[in-house]
This record gives sequence, structure tokens and C-alpha cells, in this order.
Amino acid sequence: MRVISSLRNLLFALVVLAVSTASRAQVVISVAFGPPPLPVYEQPLCPGMGYIWTPGYWAWDPDFDDYFWVPGTWMLAPEVGFLWTPPWWGWSEGVFIFHEGWWGPVVGFYGGIDYGFGYFGSGFVGGRWEDGQFFYNRAVTNVNVVNIRNVYNQTVVQNNVTVNRVSYNGGPGGVQARPRPEEEAAARARHIGPVAAQTQHGQAARANPELRATANHGKPPVAATARPAEFRGGSVVAARAAGGPYHPPAGHRGGTQPRGSTAASPVHPRDLPPFQRPGAPNTSETNRDRKYQQKQERLFSKQEQERQKLQQRQDQEHQRMERRNANESQRQQMEQRHQQQTQQLQQKHVEQQQRMQERQKPPRPR
Repeated sequence: MRVISSLRNLLFALVVLAVSTASRAQVVISVAFGPPPLPVYEQPLCPGMGYIWTPGYWAWDPDFDDYFWVPGTWMLAPEVGFLWTPPWWGWSEGVFIFHEGWWGPVVGFYGGIDYGFGYFGSGFVGGRWEDGQFFYNRAVTNVNVVNIRNVYNQTVVQNNVTVNRVSYNGGPGGVQARPRPEEEAAARARHIGPVAAQTQHGQAARANPELRATANHGKPPVAATARPAEFRGGSVVAARAAGGPYHPPAGHRGGTQPRGSTAASPVHPRDLPPFQRPGAPNTSETNRDRKYQQKQERLFSKQEQERQKLQQRQDQEHQRMERRNANESQRQQMEQRHQQQTQQLQQKHVEQQQRMQERQKPPRPR
């Protein structure tokens, strides 16, 4: 069973990796029933200059046959001038299809979903780029003006008077929106998929049982975070309420244990998806960009070695348990410890990527 689960994880990671670099961002994941409504939550305070809000969304875990919540978080843009187009679920020919999010100079179509905080179904009004700096619209984003001076106030009037928390486009009860010509053009233009920190953020969410829909019933205890993969501490925001009733099909029991297995599936370093290289930097400073790319490669190499080292240690502990004929309680304690070790390593790598991106931000124009 462990081999089957590992193969399934590998295939899932390869699908996500392949699609994230595709020109049109659509992950080949189809589900027979729709995701829960979007939970109600507050936006955490922006941690610093240059961070852009990426709203939370429901993703799908094929191992548990369950949706899980990926908390909203502040993220550094991979390039100056880039904005985030959120992922979205769409209904097509009787199934729900997941469309991956992406970075580009223009926000594309995201299903007409009202994610809030500047993403009200079309475009983005939470901030804008000016002279290489990002300015925040205080009317819709949570910014401390003592630390961040690049702010403005622009009241946002929503033309759509229907306020709901629907999280998918099309089908029965879904948002009825179609892409505008400029949104279709944005999808065809140059853009890049989620950066490494976003991928690791999503994987950490997938490993957290409390974020599965069958466990939280549409009200996740971690709805948003100030920084990616930080699921504990004072910067974590819990959902105030579920966005509405969640009705999975009768008899659906996803989320309690992985499909095809009789025991809880621990998360080991080998279960994590491959590292995704961010897009090549383009700050118009060739030498600076080249040095940054070299630093990125060294960091990825170091992180991969740390993954392998932790996996070897965990494999050795598995072997010792086998030789000792450990009981089930001891095995479960070991697996819980392994899961915690892996999550801590993953969060460490996310923070390293964030610091690397922060150092790469171009200096303010004088």
C-alpha cells in the first residue's frame, strides 16, 4: 500500500509541476462534486513592502478524496510589475476542473470568483505598480502605514450586487462569468506559474488534516497567514464562519484516511513535490540577475540535500523499529514525529526562499 500511495503522490506532483509551466494554466484534476463555499475571514497585516496578497482557495487531495483549504497569504512577486491571477474551479461536462493560478503583468480570468481583498471577480484593485514600487489600496487591504508608506485610498464599487461565497464557476449554483477579451489575451501573454514558496505553502496545507473539508466543514482553523507556510503563531487568522453549507455526495467519507490504505499516511520528504524554479529574474541589471540565479541554484541544491538527509534519518528509524518489532503505538508516535519534522523543514525552506526574494527586490528609484 505504501508503494501505491507513493506512486500516486509522484503522479500528482508531476501533473502540478508540468501544468505550472504551461502557457495556459489548467491543472488536469477533475472532481465529481464542487468545492465548499469560501470561508469568511479577515486579512492579516501585510508583513512588508513588495508583498502582494494571494487569496485562499480550496484544492483537491486525491489521496484522501477530499478538498483542503490553502490559506490566503502575502507573497513577494517574482518580478517587478507582476500581479497574481488566483486559481479557480470551473464546471465542464459534468465535472469540476481546477485552473492553476499564475503571475503576469496583467491579471487574467479567475472564474468571476469573489475572493475579496481586491479580487472581486474581475481584475485586481488591491494595489498597483508605479515606478518599480508596489502601492497598496488601503480601502481593501490591511496595511500598516507606519511601516509602509506606498499607499492610496480608492473606494471600490462592486457592480455585482449578488454577494455570495460561491467558490466555482459554471454548473448548478456556480458563478456565471466568462472571460473578457483582455483576460484571454493575458492568459496567452508571457506569465509564470506559482513560485516555489507558493508550492511549498500548498503542500504544507495539504499535509494538515485540520484543513480538509470533511474535518472543518468549510470553516478552516487556519484561513490566512501573514507569510507562506506559517500555520502557527500570532499572524494566523482563523475563519470566522463557513461561507455556507457544504454538501458532499451522500456516502462520501473523504479526509479521514488515504484511499487504498488502512492507516494514516505520514508526510515524509519524499512525499513533497519537486522544487519548482522561479522565473528568471529580469530587473534590467544583468550582473545582478545572474548572481541571483546562481544563489537560487545553490539554495535549491542545499535544500535538496537537507531533504535527502532527513529522509535517510527517517528511513533508518523505520529500520530500527522493524528490528525491534515495535508495537503500533510506537510506530504511530514515530510517524507523527516524522510528519512534524518534514513540516518544519518545509517551512524553513519557504522562509529561505522568501528572504532570498526580499534581497532581490530592486532598490527604490531616487
